[in-house]
Amino acid sequence: MIDLISDTVTRPTPGMLEAMLRAEVGDDVFGEDPTVNTLEEKAADLFGMESALFCASGTMTNQIAIKVHTQPGDEVICHQLAHIYLYEGGGMMFNSGVSVRLVGSPDGLMNAADVEGGVAEPDNIHAARTRLVAVENTSNRGGGTCFDFAEVEAIGEVARRHRLGFHLDGARLFNALAASGGSPRNYGAAFDSISICLSKGLGCPVGSLLLGERDFIREARRIRKRFGGGWRQAGMLAAAGIYALDHHVDRLSEDHAKAARLGECLAGRHWVAGVNPVQTNIVIFALRDPARDQRLQQALQDSGVRAMNMGQGRVRMVTHLDVGMAEIDRVCDILAGLSL
Repeated sequence: MIDLISDTVTRPTPGMLEAMLRAEVGDDVFGEDPTVNTLEEKAADLFGMESALFCASGTMTNQIAIKVHTQPGDEVICHQLAHIYLYEGGGMMFNSGVSVRLVGSPDGLMNAADVEGGVAEPDNIHAARTRLVAVENTSNRGGGTCFDFAEVEAIGEVARRHRLGFHLDGARLFNALAASGGSPRNYGAAFDSISICLSKGLGCPVGSLLLGERDFIREARRIRKRFGGGWRQAGMLAAAGIYALDHHVDRLSEDHAKAARLGECLAGRHWVAGVNPVQTNIVIFALRDPARDQRLQQALQDSGVRAMNMGQGRVRMVTHLDVGMAEIDRVCDILAGLSL
C-alpha cells in the first residue's frame, strides 16, 4: 500500500529505533528524564526561546497554550479552517471556555487586516474580550500553504498593539521553513508560544513540543498534568525527537518535490476540476464530479493507494519519508489510467 492519507503514518527509521533503544531515561513528571530534558533544551535553543515542554500530541500542546493564554469567557482569533477550531474536538471551548472569532481566506491564510478587524472593542461589555491570536503554518486545510514571514510580523504587531497573546500551531512549521528558507529563531522572536509536531514530516512515533518563555512553560507544565499528560520514562520517545531534529529536517524538501510531482500529474487528468497550488507536502484537488469521490477512493484502494476523502469532492494526498519518488511515479501511472 502506498499510503498518502497523512504524514502521520510514518514509522521510525532503523536509526531512530536504535536511538530510542539507547535512550537514558528517568521520571519526567519529576523533571528527571535526561533525554526529555535534552530534547526540550535543544528545541528551545533552536528557536531562541527560553523553555520547552514535551507532550504527547500537537492537540495537547495547542490546548495547553490556549489554556495558559486565556481565561474562560475570552475570545481567540483564528482562521476558519484552523486545526484548533476544526480538528481538536472543540477543545478550546471545553478546556478553556473560550469563544472564537473566525477570519481568513480559503487558502488557509489570514493577514493583519483580518486580525485587526476581529479584535473586540475592549470597553464593549457585550463582547467577549479578545485575548489570543492563533496562526497555523503550514495550513493543513489550505493545502500546505505557507505564510510570508513579513505577514507573520504584521499580525504580530497587531497582537502586540492590542496586548494579545500570539500563538503558532506549527504542526508542519519545518515544512514551511524548508519551503521558504526561513529561520526558526525569527519565528521564536515573533511568537509568544509555538507548538511543533515531531510525528508528521519528522517521522517520530509520537510527540510534540510547546515552546515559550520560562514562566509560560512552568504554567504549561502544570496544565499538562491537569490534562493527564504527565509521563514517566518518556526518554525513549524524546530520543526519537532528538534524532528527527538531527536527521529528518533537511530532507523535507524531498517530500515537497514528491508533492509537486503529484500535483503535476493530477493537473492533467480530465476528471480533476482543479489542484490547489502545491507549496509543501500536501496536495488537495477537487473532482469535476463531486459525486464520484467514493468511486475514486475505491479505485485508488484497489490499486494499492490510500488518500483522504475531505468531502464535497475534495481529496488530499500527503507525501512523507516512507514514500519514495519511485512510488510517487507509480501513483502517477495509476492516476493516468483512471477513468471516472
